[in-house]
Amino acid sequence: MNVLGMFCARACSGLVGCRTATRARYLHSFPGITVAQIDEEVAKLLELKAQIGGDDGKHQFVLKTAKGTRDYNPKQMAIREKVFNTIIGCFKRHGAETIDTPVFELKETLTGKYGEDSKLIYDLKDQGGELLSLRYDLTVPFARYLAMNKITNIKRYHIAKVYRRDNPAMTRGRYREFYQCDFDIAGQYDAMIPDAECLKIVHEILSELDIGDFRIKVNDRRILDGMFAVCGVPDDKFRTICSTVDKLDKMPWEDVKKEMVNEKGLSEEAADQIGQYVSMQGGMDLAELLLQDQKMSQSKQAVAGLSDIKLLFSYLQLFQVTDKVVFDLSLARGLDYYTGIIYEALLTQAGMAPASTDAQNGAPVEESVSVGSVAGGGRYDGLVGMFDPKGRKVPCVGVSIGIERIFSIMEQKAETSAERVRTTEVQVMVASAQKNLLEEKLKLVTLLWNAGIKAEVMYKKNPKLLSQLQHCEESGIPLVAILGEQELKDGVVKLRVVATREEVDISRADLIDEIRRRTSEA
Repeated sequence: MNVLGMFCARACSGLVGCRTATRARYLHSFPGITVAQIDEEVAKLLELKAQIGGDDGKHQFVLKTAKGTRDYNPKQMAIREKVFNTIIGCFKRHGAETIDTPVFELKETLTGKYGEDSKLIYDLKDQGGELLSLRYDLTVPFARYLAMNKITNIKRYHIAKVYRRDNPAMTRGRYREFYQCDFDIAGQYDAMIPDAECLKIVHEILSELDIGDFRIKVNDRRILDGMFAVCGVPDDKFRTICSTVDKLDKMPWEDVKKEMVNEKGLSEEAADQIGQYVSMQGGMDLAELLLQDQKMSQSKQAVAGLSDIKLLFSYLQLFQVTDKVVFDLSLARGLDYYTGIIYEALLTQAGMAPASTDAQNGAPVEESVSVGSVAGGGRYDGLVGMFDPKGRKVPCVGVSIGIERIFSIMEQKAETSAERVRTTEVQVMVASAQKNLLEEKLKLVTLLWNAGIKAEVMYKKNPKLLSQLQHCEESGIPLVAILGEQELKDGVVKLRVVATREEVDISRADLIDEIRRRTSEA
């Protein structure tokens, strides 16, 4: 047995939890061992001990959720359901149908679609000869679905969980497992009409959820590529420089420039020229100004993108959403599959220090500061063609709602609000005022269930009336149908309004209609 093996044998015999003095004795007894080796072997033994069980022979469980994941209690789920209903209602209002796809895909389906973010894909172990990965988003699986089923036009929404091996910031709604809510329009249509509808949908959802002031930034990948070309960025650096520009919402320009020059090898002159453009914000007027720009007008790509931005804003005016939309040349969105219009919605905090310049006169303008992205998307006309055997393209544009961040904001609002969040939808509690009325209560609750009324009864034969009423107040149940011996004789039910404590006798024949009337008014 070698020296390290002798140490491990002795450690296993009960000296695993050695401290400084014990460790010193080991170092003296086994001069060929270092402190680092001891610490490494002890850590392995402790892990093995946890796996096979503690001193009493029982397996020791660590009760926690995996990193970047969380549980949701009934109150949180009620908030989530409300948000989902708002979003799905908007998607359906705009004529979308829904699909579903597997939670994992062939690894080759996802590889090479996400640029530098590809390192965040969760790869699974080999399962019977197939190399699989958990889906990173819903867009690439959608493109695979279109190509596989030879679908050339569809307006679809998809709400499902996706997975990213990211460093989570759970207080800001960033997780490794999270929901995405996607809306996409696939098909050959006239320019910018579907794109404008996607922005309209974002505007409707964020306005209806009422989570704070927001701005929707728009740009175009063709404008970015044209800008990089006229600023002297080599063709092979377009995507990597685009990924760096995408960090401008998290880093100051000085740090972004430093990354471009020091890490990406871009010349300082080219970086400075990019800096002049990415500080510009505006609307249709900025697009017109850049079309006259001496450098940008030299790029066919940039001119095509700027012309589409002008057209987009004309449709946005008709959709009455230009008050929240800004053309921002710093918006890049790092995903490789975007080919045209890109956009991102951010919650803002108004009234901060000026951070940009007016496109026309160079004067500083007051800018809203972002406190978080809550939606993003764009046009990806080439993605479906990457999966089609013949390379046939299906133009697509879509948007993804950042639901987890919205949940975090809604939960914070609920915590500070005096308004109670109901976790059930029970409309009426069937209660008894005396003993030995369980059978009558079960008959009545069955009558209500059969009529489609949401009702419940306590699972006790003879509960106290007070405890039944307290349950209604705590749960937010608006009505109580109370049975007593006198009510049974008279053929009525005493209907009590929990909020006002008003009580009225209702005949059995009229009870269901009365409950429906009162709950519909509420």
